[in-house]
Amino acid sequence: MIDNPYPDLVVGDVKTSRGRTLTETDVVNFCMLTGNWLEIHSNTEFAKNALYGQRLVQGSLVFSIVNALIPFDSTVVEAFYGIDKLRFLKPSFIGDTVWARSEITALKPKENGAGVATMELKGMNQRTEVILRCDFHLLIRAKRLIPSSSNPFESEEQSSS
Repeated sequence: MIDNPYPDLVVGDVKTSRGRTLTETDVVNFCMLTGNWLEIHSNTEFAKNALYGQRLVQGSLVFSIVNALIPFDSTVVEAFYGIDKLRFLKPSFIGDTVWARSEITALKPKENGAGVATMELKGMNQRTEVILRCDFHLLIRAKRLIPSSSNPFESEEQSSS
């Protein structure tokens, strides 16, 4: 999604992700993690009589997967800054494959040359339906952060060679 420092970003840049299929395991694990055991997500018999005739994947799970499909470069992304206008436009079902598309729509400078990049994030399914849309904001560094070595054995290995 964002792979350049803030000064190098351009409004209109577009990124598209790889696809990912939503699975039964995803739904059950999300139920376990969040405690969201609503029957529309967890009970096949209940869902048969509901609006869509089948279980739905939790919207918050779909959002989490879609926004994570577009890679973030941790050397330039400082923090998730927020979302606005999140809308689920179509339901998602177990077995659907989703993709993400982001387009930088605004850049707002902050102190020290950093800034907030706003992207229109869209999730799409295999039927080419837009399933979700939002304005997604990230705080972007002015320049790349070069991580220090976090390997506690690195200095030991170097001294033993």
